[in-house]
Amino acid sequence: MKVRILTEPEIRALIGPSEALEQVRHGFSALGRGDVVLPEVMFLDLAQNQGQVHGKGAYIKGEPHFSIKVASGLYRNPERGLPVSFGVVWVFDATTGFLDTVLFDNGYLTELRTGAAGALATDLLAREDVHRIAVIGCGGQARYQLDAHLRVRRPERVLVHCRTPEHASRYATEMSAAHGVPVDIAGSAAEAVRGSDVIVTCTPSRQPVVADKWISDGTSLQIDERVGQQFFAPLFARARESAVTALGAARFAAAFDAGRHSSRSRAIRLALDQPAPSAAGASPGAEMGMLAGERLKWRCWSPRA
Repeated sequence: MKVRILTEPEIRALIGPSEALEQVRHGFSALGRGDVVLPEVMFLDLAQNQGQVHGKGAYIKGEPHFSIKVASGLYRNPERGLPVSFGVVWVFDATTGFLDTVLFDNGYLTELRTGAAGALATDLLAREDVHRIAVIGCGGQARYQLDAHLRVRRPERVLVHCRTPEHASRYATEMSAAHGVPVDIAGSAAEAVRGSDVIVTCTPSRQPVVADKWISDGTSLQIDERVGQQFFAPLFARARESAVTALGAARFAAAFDAGRHSSRSRAIRLALDQPAPSAAGASPGAEMGMLAGERLKWRCWSPRA
């Protein structure tokens, strides 16, 4: 059995943000049609090391391959001189079950896919005339999120906030130069959020970082799944449309119930096969499939306008 091995530089040469966005859209559409085999996520919480590990896999029916991935995020790694993320993907022949390729992406595909999935949710749910995007957090994923978002919306301004001022300054300088959009530093999360049309949180915090009272009606909001359900309930109660995968997850089920939100049954649909909507919104269902077989980590919804 001959197994191909691709390293991170080789993978980066084969796929970037634009290709990822296209493939994520394809995978989510396939899931909406019922054409994806998607097992539950294996999750290891390494709280003592401030980290977590995910094991995920997926198969799009009719494709020649299926994939299984393990990705980790250890947030104390920078203290050790190591990157936060690591990942590896195994690609198998769907006919024989034999291993075909090993992708030593070091977490690149996870970062890329997460950014693309967040941008896709914004493309489907956010209003067309986005004037300002708020980014909470300024690590690696915050960079992928902004890169991907700027491929579906072109705001006049971006506001970023994170706990470490030096990191925020570096992010603002780097992103402004890379994308030609003014990126300014907000003194607080409230300052960043208030008045923004799209809000994206990119932080490992397990506590709410955005308050319901800061968010205007008609805002498109993405929240990392790790924060508690007590944060989601009031927002779900306000939400007009929502895009949520892993509907069996207890915290989101509880949030839906507490918010008495009616769009749960609409969360997975074929909206991705349609053009991007106007401010009226649409609810995509989602899963990427072959690009790492990973669940959509970012949740997005728009409070009623």
